[in-house]
Amino acid sequence: MTLVFLALHIVTAVVDPFTNLGWAAALIPFSSSYRAFWLGLGVISFELLAAIVVTSLVRGVLGHRAWRAIHWLTYAAWPVGVLHGLGTGTDTWSAWMLAITAACVAGVGMAIFFRLSSGSADPLAAARTMFRSAVDSREAR
Repeated sequence: MTLVFLALHIVTAVVDPFTNLGWAAALIPFSSSYRAFWLGLGVISFELLAAIVVTSLVRGVLGHRAWRAIHWLTYAAWPVGVLHGLGTGTDTWSAWMLAITAACVAGVGMAIFFRLSSGSADPLAAARTMFRSAVDSREAR
């Protein structure tokens, strides 16, 4: 659903006569004459997400190590997208939009805190690590 709504967001922004973006501005970072920096952040966030989707589709060809390295981009795509929304959105400074943004940031912040502070409760974590090491060493050959 994320990709569907993101595609809808991009298409409506491109066809909106107020912004007068065009497809180049939607696909090439910082090329827009309308809020170039903030739109550029949105394009970067979209392209990071696109890289994640494409590599998921060809995961069997890439190998685990390359796939995992690219998927670390997820941690960059979200905050860059939030910054894009803060700088570009026409309703950014409305109380309701600030509340939604603050709730999202707080939710992700709490999830990160709990993830980093809880350690691994996975009983198979050690076995999984050994397996991944074996796969990585096999791929390196």
